Amino acid sequence: MIIMVKQIYNKNSIEKTLQKRFLKNFMDLLILVEISRTPLISGYDIIVAFQRKFNLFISPGTVYSTLYRLERDGLIRGEERKRKRVYILTSKGEEFVRRISILQENFNFILSKILVKAR
Repeated sequence: MIIMVKQIYNKNSIEKTLQKRFLKNFMDLLILVEISRTPLISGYDIIVAFQRKFNLFISPGTVYSTLYRLERDGLIRGEERKRKRVYILTSKGEEFVRRISILQENFNFILSKILVKAR
């Protein structure tokens, strides 16, 4: 029983769990921001970048299905370059990322309110 409690309240596992939830729930936003920072990036490069930044493996199926959806929604455009598909933001995608960055302060405020209430 004590071991289970230690595992549940282990700081690293809580951090990892929250990070996974955040990545899963906001995968589309994270991919758009990554493409805005690195135009002409491939799906594989996004997977590697997320592994490096978050120390988590994101499945190719998750990344590629999100890329296809973003492309269908007109937020990104895919192009074939040197035998791989790379992505760039459309003007609609650029506007979306710009608005997300403006809303970042609101997200930080909401998160701080949630955390204050939890204490």
